[in-house]
Amino acid sequence: MPIIENDPWRRQYFENISCPVEVVIPTDDMLSYQMYPDQNWVYNKLRICETQNIEHGPHGLIPSAFPVFSKPIYNLRGMGTGSRIINNSEELERYSQPGHFWMPLLQGEHISSDIAVINGVPEWWKHTIGLPMEQGMFNYWTVMKESRPDIEKYCRIWLGKYLNNYTGMVNLETIGGSIIDCHLRLSDQWVDLNGANWVESVIELYTHNIWNFKDKYPKTGYSIALFGNHGQRYKKIDNRIINEFLKRPYISSIQLTFYEDKLPELHVMPHGGFRLAIINCWDLDTGIKLRETIASLFGVK
Repeated sequence: MPIIENDPWRRQYFENISCPVEVVIPTDDMLSYQMYPDQNWVYNKLRICETQNIEHGPHGLIPSAFPVFSKPIYNLRGMGTGSRIINNSEELERYSQPGHFWMPLLQGEHISSDIAVINGVPEWWKHTIGLPMEQGMFNYWTVMKESRPDIEKYCRIWLGKYLNNYTGMVNLETIGGSIIDCHLRLSDQWVDLNGANWVESVIELYTHNIWNFKDKYPKTGYSIALFGNHGQRYKKIDNRIINEFLKRPYISSIQLTFYEDKLPELHVMPHGGFRLAIINCWDLDTGIKLRETIASLFGVK
């Protein structure tokens, strides 16, 4: 398989595409960290703040104002693990723990941007905005066909300054235009919504350091999440049923995002719920109706 994909429910996007055997394309941060020792400093969130003159500090230092947002300095497993809002110095002391830091509670749109980069120069952008729920969960993500000029201008300057020795995919997360996270990888959750032959173009980028992808008819897509309760063991829905769902108009793919043979508490999940499925589609109402149907099969209300 051309792309190193640890989650079996996402291998569907890559498994039938040819690629040179020597090419390694990461989709998770642990592999990216190992592959790029000269650039893996970007996983240090203190450094990300430092490059933008954003106030920050490890637990033990007191911010100039509250509330602040607290999270691990390094988090290679994602899913918002260990993050929380801290409203005052008493809470900061109560929740203080080694390896965590605080930064301002930024306001504005939270956007995830996938970028094809050659020597720090962006060649392609795709922006996604999530509709958040409580406790680290998201209702759905909108994978936009539109550009975001302000974000692209800011991130282009940052990439040119700090990643000018890197070629590959980059994912940047921004809130209100400020970068909060940098990942040296692509986003594998909505690969099928990027356009036809996009994966082939990624392989060409990592193989020959060129980018030729052209999406003549870009469309807005949606990636819709279904959550259940923590602590419950769930069984996968039969593949024959999933295949019938995939025949519905506007449905692109379905992921069942857990392991049946793994204890629930050993999954990396947000505090608010246990993620059961993701539906990628081209029509929001259609996708939400299918989520309700799948939820009923899992016994989720």
